[in-house]
Amino acid sequence: MESIKKYVAEFIGTFVLVFAACGTAAALGCKTSEVNAAYMLTALAFGLVIVAMAYSIGNISGCHINPAVSLGVLISGKMSAKDFCGYVISQFLGGIVGAFCIGVVLGFDCGFGANGLYNGNITLSVFVEVLLTFIFVLAILGVTSKPEFSNVAGIVIGLTLTLVHIFGIHFTGTSVNPARSFASAVFAGGEALANCWVFIVAPLIGGALAALVWKFLAAPESK
Repeated sequence: MESIKKYVAEFIGTFVLVFAACGTAAALGCKTSEVNAAYMLTALAFGLVIVAMAYSIGNISGCHINPAVSLGVLISGKMSAKDFCGYVISQFLGGIVGAFCIGVVLGFDCGFGANGLYNGNITLSVFVEVLLTFIFVLAILGVTSKPEFSNVAGIVIGLTLTLVHIFGIHFTGTSVNPARSFASAVFAGGEALANCWVFIVAPLIGGALAALVWKFLAAPESK
């Protein structure tokens, strides 16, 4: 029963992330090539969702709401393979329902805040997404590593997600989250769906690298 509660929490959290944050991008017409109010508000929306969810479902599931984060936690040895599978399935399903609700509210031609390649360049887009996800997941692993950080963890994680969005929206729309990208791409279709694999693979690589680096940094030195 405890595992089911965790999976439900991850479903809800990812639903809120996609509906509220991707919905903000879609509603305001955020463009990756133009820094304006919509650009900044979209970055802020992603960060605020994380803060809200961290302090509501964080004590239940840890508030991963992102397969790249779950992969990092798995590699760092803080969750089981069974829970990892349950989390990822719940995250993808929550994201899809969130994107569907965006379509209901804004219409199914709204773009859904989908990600896109930077100037059609796959290599550069992968590079940006790997680096941004690495930064995000490393911050999560660090701030959740000690109980004394628990009171501020949600704020730190939310601000870090805002940071990577402020930088990354210009390039790819900022994914750092396979579930968020897949959900938007399914309904946006076209190039967004065709290139969606980039925004699944790259964040997973970034999350895995962050976990490996964190394990190295946090490992006690042998005497």
